Amino acid sequence: MLDINKIYEARERIKDVVVHTPFSFAPYLSEASGCEVYLKKENLQVTGAFKIRGAYNKIASLSEEQRQSGVVAASAGNHAQGVAFSAQKFGIKATIVMPDSTPLTKINGVKHYGAQVILAGTNYDEAYAYALQYGEENSLVFVHPFEDDEVMAGQGTLALEILEEAKELDAVLIPVGGGGLISGMAKAFKALNPHIQVIGVSAKGAPALKNSYEMGRPIDSVSVRTIADGIAVRDCSPITLAYIIESVDKFITVDDEEIASAILYLLERQKLVVEGAGAVGVAALLHNELPELKDKKVAVVLSGGNMDVTLLSVIIEKGLIKSSRKMKLTVTLVDKPGSLMRLTEILKDLNANIVHISYDRTSISLDYGDANVTIHLETKGEEHQEQIISVLQKEGYLSRYIN
Repeated sequence: MLDINKIYEARERIKDVVVHTPFSFAPYLSEASGCEVYLKKENLQVTGAFKIRGAYNKIASLSEEQRQSGVVAASAGNHAQGVAFSAQKFGIKATIVMPDSTPLTKINGVKHYGAQVILAGTNYDEAYAYALQYGEENSLVFVHPFEDDEVMAGQGTLALEILEEAKELDAVLIPVGGGGLISGMAKAFKALNPHIQVIGVSAKGAPALKNSYEMGRPIDSVSVRTIADGIAVRDCSPITLAYIIESVDKFITVDDEEIASAILYLLERQKLVVEGAGAVGVAALLHNELPELKDKKVAVVLSGGNMDVTLLSVIIEKGLIKSSRKMKLTVTLVDKPGSLMRLTEILKDLNANIVHISYDRTSISLDYGDANVTIHLETKGEEHQEQIISVLQKEGYLSRYIN
């Protein structure tokens, strides 16, 4: 059974490998949320996420015979890199089964540590089923990402680090996917300081553990859909659920819009790249999901930073549009020489920076002799955008704002 002694043992095993990541006061987030917020930056961990803690502790606890057989794991990315890194440290063979949709950055991260990668299934649970079968057929030791006491004990070492730096903490916000991280951390917090409120945060698109926590029994989801791929777990683990029911005080969810805004906020205001799974706690604070924490001292675990850069670019682009720093306009003008130049001169005088233009004269909705120009502009806020629309209308342009 998982207990505080196992967590202390895990800390000894991993201390020379795992980075003691920063635990820092976040002034902007504190002001925005009304709490005294501290960030535990596991996105700066050696493999970019907390998973190295549990993976290394598990492999370190195996017998020499088990290690020589090799290991296999299923993961959406972060556990995969933790297992691959740990296997490389011990000089043993590792095979990682990942969902087909896994971001390239996480696949390459696993290969960098010398592990074999097999892509199978559309989500973690399908990859997990394949990995179990593959492990049995090839006599490999299966390293579970969360349903294992040694793995959970390794993750629980995060709580020990936080308690060393913040003894008077009121609450801690912990991302939840399969439940291994919160199980280990909650066990440590409740053993050492039971007054700290342990709050789990998951994605609304992956609600299995949240629903199970509320009903007090395992309830699997039919499907999962969230940008937080690191916590996109479809099925509920009865093992981690039991620990969560025992030690977790509250469980909430945030949606993808809230997660995306938290990713962008952390990038802009904290200068941190944090993946969707790691940003859920910040999303909860930014969107006032926990008003009872006002004026409280709160720790937030940023569980990982292995962000898919393609998704990050989309989040940044949409965030700029939402905050009125970018806009898209379609303007109808007469298709003759000088028309486009006149339009761009107006935009120049309005201090609107053109970043992209497309020109269409063949749309069947246009009168003959007209053209549609779609323009992407960098702007300085909502008032600036309203000024642009107003001036274009006064100049006789038929314009349409596109979100």
